[in-house]
Amino acid sequence: MNLSPEPIISARQIRKHFGSFVAVNGVDFDIPAGICYGFLGPNGAGKTSTMKMIYCAAPVTSGSLTVAGYNVMLDMKAVKSQIGVVSQEDSLDYDLDVWQNLLVFARYFDIPRKTAERRAEEVIQFLQLEEKRHVGIREMSGGMKRRLQIGRALMNNPRVLILDEPTTGLDPQARHHVWAKLHDLKNQGVTLILTTHYMDEAEQLCDTLVIMDRGNIISEGNPWALIQQHIPYQVVEIRATEEVKTEILTRFARAIGDAENLSDRLLIYTSEAEALLLEIQEADVPTKTVMTRRATLEDVFLKLTGRGLID
Repeated sequence: MNLSPEPIISARQIRKHFGSFVAVNGVDFDIPAGICYGFLGPNGAGKTSTMKMIYCAAPVTSGSLTVAGYNVMLDMKAVKSQIGVVSQEDSLDYDLDVWQNLLVFARYFDIPRKTAERRAEEVIQFLQLEEKRHVGIREMSGGMKRRLQIGRALMNNPRVLILDEPTTGLDPQARHHVWAKLHDLKNQGVTLILTTHYMDEAEQLCDTLVIMDRGNIISEGNPWALIQQHIPYQVVEIRATEEVKTEILTRFARAIGDAENLSDRLLIYTSEAEALLLEIQEADVPTKTVMTRRATLEDVFLKLTGRGLID
């Protein structure tokens, strides 16, 4: 895959205000062509508002934002011609079958009938929906519907595909099938822009991602690099009473790089995970469960944005 040196999407100090509320607070980013770029953040962080500005669903309050060289405020039609959008909501037409959904959607882009039919056939084969060509939407599984939504967004042959929570509600098999098809699209040179609450999905798909909080970008990088930057340790995860957790923190402080004492468990970040686990077991500390694991993007996300619920 050859990546263009010029970013396909570029933002400089973009802001989005809703009255006095600042949803996006002057952020900068450059997205190279042909990668998967993720926007992560808790509810209200500004990621959805940023995405909507990219695909011209919400105007930019101030700043500069370009897609494929087009200004989103001055060349909206040109921008939309470069983009496919897979929304979180099911927006399929339930009165039409798979084939008809694709052809009707092509009309929004004034795609000639013959060209639309050829693209619909290509999409159906790419997403392995051949046997569902003339099946009604109500007869399809959740995974098939998501694949069709992706296929519909590909009908205008976009350079950029925007994916808002693309696998929400899918079973593991369907999720992995969608991931495989998104990897295929990226390998074909399509730029993917992703929002997701599944941290394993971001690790699987994203070449680069930003974590947003309160309208600001607070960290950016490759998922694995972010893990190494913020939590360069393994994790020992312990379930025990508060008394036992306090004893462990005091007794084994030497091996603890950092720790979080949560209501249901104790997380110890350490470079000596296996040795610490063995010490705890040999000391016969009365824990309920003890396990070791590598640090994950979810650990980074929670460290940077906090664990409190945001409605």
